[in-house]
Amino acid sequence: MGRFRGGLRCIKYLLLGFNLLFWLAGSAVIAFGLWFRFGGTMKDLSSEDKSPEYFYVGLYVLVGAGALMMAVGFFGCCGAMRESQCVLGSFFTCLLVIFAAEVTTGVFAFIGKGVAIRHIQTMYEEAYNDYLKDRGKGNGTLITFHSTFQCCGKESSERVQPTCPKELLGHKNCIDEIETIISVKLQLIGIVGIGIAGLTIFGMIFSMVLCCAIRNSRDVI
Repeated sequence: MGRFRGGLRCIKYLLLGFNLLFWLAGSAVIAFGLWFRFGGTMKDLSSEDKSPEYFYVGLYVLVGAGALMMAVGFFGCCGAMRESQCVLGSFFTCLLVIFAAEVTTGVFAFIGKGVAIRHIQTMYEEAYNDYLKDRGKGNGTLITFHSTFQCCGKESSERVQPTCPKELLGHKNCIDEIETIISVKLQLIGIVGIGIAGLTIFGMIFSMVLCCAIRNSRDVI
């Protein structure tokens, strides 16, 4: 009996440690998503009339999942400390929801990468053409694109040179730069999403093992 209670206590401490890690991971995910949305390369594009909402969907899901992770981490600690099967069962359900959300984010980031890149490239093409038709109309949007991606024009920068960053050395094709930068960022989002999904699997395993151990201990008593 003492050995059984010792094993139960060990599993409980493992789950408590997991929940602390899970809470910290949730904080990091929120910070990561908010920085990508408002403090990274894409922050200036959000102020434009045609912001890349497709790109932001994955970030919104990521931030929402991070907030849920923080709440669930605290919730899981309470269930482990009280050795409540009901709370642990609810904790498992919440982890399952987070797992689904993070897998969705990861898959969305990897599979939807091409669509997001084409969407932003189309936005740039429209701003580029608007500038050539009316230099006053497309001036601000084109400057934002060039500043955000540190690029200038397409095949040549001569036609849009006044809108290019002054610190930019040489010519960089914006169509290529958009593809490179967005591809890297979406890969990072996908890696974070899949990584957190993997972490939740351990939490689900610990919670179920602890729940079964609590039930068995009560049956023994």
